[in-house]
Amino acid sequence: MSDAANMSTVRNRPAAFGAGAGIGILGGLIGLGGAEFRLPLLIGVFNFAALEAVILNKAMSLVVVATALPFRAGTISFGMIADNWPIVINLLAGSLLGAWLGAGWALRLKSETLYKVIAGMLVAIAVVLVLGHDATAGHAVLTGWAQMAAGVLAGFIIGIVAALLGVAGGELLIPTLVLLFGADIKLAGSLSLAVSLPTMLVGFMRYSRDQSFSVLGRNKAFLLVMAAGSIVGTFVGGLLLGLVPNGVLLPALATILLISAVKVWRHP
Repeated sequence: MSDAANMSTVRNRPAAFGAGAGIGILGGLIGLGGAEFRLPLLIGVFNFAALEAVILNKAMSLVVVATALPFRAGTISFGMIADNWPIVINLLAGSLLGAWLGAGWALRLKSETLYKVIAGMLVAIAVVLVLGHDATAGHAVLTGWAQMAAGVLAGFIIGIVAALLGVAGGELLIPTLVLLFGADIKLAGSLSLAVSLPTMLVGFMRYSRDQSFSVLGRNKAFLLVMAAGSIVGTFVGGLLLGLVPNGVLLPALATILLISAVKVWRHP
């Protein structure tokens, strides 16, 4: 069988939709877009090169983030988000620059190095997912100028991570919003989306200057089908929210990320 035939089999549309839906359900259950779980599949199962996988992942993550905001509007209105605009601006001050720089670094890294960077960040996200996602809202740990400086720094780091992995960064933004700003967990989820969308757009613009960006045009059908599956899955995951206890779900998801990190690290 030719390489082209193999790629056709590996990247068939039902598999793309199924993967997108499954990852979307996981993301919906824990309030994330699921990009952290999609990226290892794009590399290990659908056989995309590291940078191409990051660009595809970012494109699909953009779709999920853009649709998640209105999906959540019934619980967290746009007015509530607008009332907290200083927090969004504070984090964006760092995340936009981080996203631009992170995307530039990804373009310059050799594929082998990028695989290693991705694997390391998947491990870090697994740790944050377990330790930070169950944080409860309360008083902000910092106030005034110290809080503002910490917000810019946190946004900068999150922007770099989001650009390098093609993710929305919610698994890092939500704990930051809860712990640093004392936000309610549900409000933090919507605020994180408001920060993620422009941050991802900046990284996406930076990637558009590289020839690897053409992967979107070459795989348009795959992209649309997997994005559709992700949206459906996120919607279903939201409906299932509360049925699966976090005490069981989060360690299981962290384990999946760790296994994925090992596979990405060893990717030829």
